[in-house]
Amino acid sequence: MTEKIGVLVKKSAQRTGVERIVNAPLPTVYGEFRAVGYLDHDRGDEQVALVHGDIGAEGVLTRLHSECLTGDAFGSQHCECGDQLASALRAVVAEGAGIVVYLRGHEGRGIGLLGKLRAMALQAEGLDTVEANLALGLPVDARDYGVAAGMLHDLGVNSVRLMSNNPRKREALVRHGIEVAETVPLLIAPSENNITYLRTKRERLDHHLPHLDAVAHLS
Repeated sequence: MTEKIGVLVKKSAQRTGVERIVNAPLPTVYGEFRAVGYLDHDRGDEQVALVHGDIGAEGVLTRLHSECLTGDAFGSQHCECGDQLASALRAVVAEGAGIVVYLRGHEGRGIGLLGKLRAMALQAEGLDTVEANLALGLPVDARDYGVAAGMLHDLGVNSVRLMSNNPRKREALVRHGIEVAETVPLLIAPSENNITYLRTKRERLDHHLPHLDAVAHLS
């Protein structure tokens, strides 16, 4: 007679949240930064915070920048993302201290690179950025900022001066325990290629873009 012996294997609890992995010096054309690399255990994304100077804990000049390959790397004029990233990096260096949290997985407001390109193709046919996402059956904005708050907590930051025109970023940080002492506008001069996109962000996504009133002549 053969006796069956059961083996109980205890599974280790899966890690959640954000974990700091590395801290490396990163000289850039804007100035000297520390690239602090993180792993988001919830989504599997690798994230990075670019830290300049001695940041302290309160009122830290901070930008949460959503990954945008077309704007950040290719200089696309369809959006203002590349210019915003450059302006934020210059601003923290001019300030003497600050953080740019670069959020991977946020491409196309969270729909991914191919989803964004498909949406851009629909925009070329006349849909706005909101209509294009919905036509594809995709969310208008699927971004989550919990990982950004986790990174800021890890860096010892309690409150920020947030460089953003998007009220949802402020709301998300506050919800995750980071005080927003001030919102600092990050306004980029529009062009003929992105004025419709920017107006849609203001009118349908509640972005604070008062400078668009001065460029009514653009189509």
